[in-house]
Amino acid sequence: MYNRHMEHLTASTILDKMLEPVARCWTPAVAQEIAALRADPLTQARIDELAAKCNEGLLTDAEQREYEAYVDALELIGLLQAKARALLAHLPHA
Repeated sequence: MYNRHMEHLTASTILDKMLEPVARCWTPAVAQEIAALRADPLTQARIDELAAKCNEGLLTDAEQREYEAYVDALELIGLLQAKARALLAHLPHA
């Protein structure tokens, strides 16, 4: 049965494939910067606050949309970081 989780997996797989040519353009230095990306402390604090409220079922509609936007952004960044780490793992070690 097709469900929301399968839809998410399909979208993630499509995005992964679409990002492959982008990742092939990266230099090792760019890949290292992408692999090291982290949210700034204020942004991370907001994500943590929204996550806690979500777990408690206390998000407003606006907060739910905001949280979903963060989750989507983090998924994209995660895909980019995975590609960056894969590129770095295949480099010859000096």
